[in-house]
Amino acid sequence: MSQTLHPMLNIAIKAARAAGAIINRASLDIERLTVVSKSHNDFVTEVDKAAEDVIIATVLDAYPGHGILAEESGRTHGAKDSDFVWIIDPLDGTTNFIHGLPVYAVSIALAFRGQVQQAVVYDPSRNDLFYASRGKGAYMNDRRIRVSKRTRMLEALIGTGFPFRKGDNFQRYMKMFEDVMVQCAGLRRPGAASLDLCYVAAGFYDGFFETGLSPWDIAAGSLIITEAGGLVGNFTGEPDFMYQREIVAGTPRIYGQLVKTLAPYTRVITDEASSLDGAGADDEGESDAEDDALIASLQEVEDAAQAAKLAAANGEDKPKRTRITAAAKAAEDRGDKDAAPF
Repeated sequence: MSQTLHPMLNIAIKAARAAGAIINRASLDIERLTVVSKSHNDFVTEVDKAAEDVIIATVLDAYPGHGILAEESGRTHGAKDSDFVWIIDPLDGTTNFIHGLPVYAVSIALAFRGQVQQAVVYDPSRNDLFYASRGKGAYMNDRRIRVSKRTRMLEALIGTGFPFRKGDNFQRYMKMFEDVMVQCAGLRRPGAASLDLCYVAAGFYDGFFETGLSPWDIAAGSLIITEAGGLVGNFTGEPDFMYQREIVAGTPRIYGQLVKTLAPYTRVITDEASSLDGAGADDEGESDAEDDALIASLQEVEDAAQAAKLAAANGEDKPKRTRITAAAKAAEDRGDKDAAPF
């Protein structure tokens, strides 16, 4: 690679390529794999676990004091109280992988105090490497990438992901699908969200939306999109998307039009959830119960930390347990940028 990369990004790339090598070897004889169903249509193989192990080992060998948030092992590895957290999906697109469909990827992000600073998404079947450092632009292999210049939904190609777990509110999704479909040139669902986000960054798609995703699915891709000139948020257009199980991304103009269409389907505004075709109760089935519990706890930790920082800045003795607005969070993030060692 011609450009000088941040040392932490280099470690992420090293780890991603090591995991990719394991995945490529296993892809040569998929029939021998042991596949376990975590829940309906949600699979894990020994390849997921082996890839995750090599990523964690590579990261902690270089940075033993950092934290880990990984799809298969959660927060069991690394330091629990570190400001640095590596967010890892060792094999995004496992269902594709076990069927021999070459659409899957390794996703690794490094967050500092809740803000993603380094990101890598590696497609081992094509040897395509997407990566970004905050403030340094986004790249595919050795080429700088930018989101497309399309501004009209009628010309836009949009990526998405279908509900697939038992209990998913499929009727709610079909309403979203229809609302977007009639406005755009086409919808695509390859089955690996991390790659979908990178395809927006590279200009292959003009936008993307999905519900039910976890932080490890979207952390790396979200930074790659913003560094490529795109926008990422929840269905109401705010930057609070990492733990909300919903994401929309795109070129600035397409993003705005998608938000306008998808806002009525948001899960963030819980007070209104029950009024959206009964979504309030049904949506709780959109993801694995263990993942939901983990993500809820992570959101509580982040909310409490942000509330404490805001209270300290305001000179209050005790932090108020209230949700920080997007504007306040953005202001806090700008303040933290000077402290981040990147």
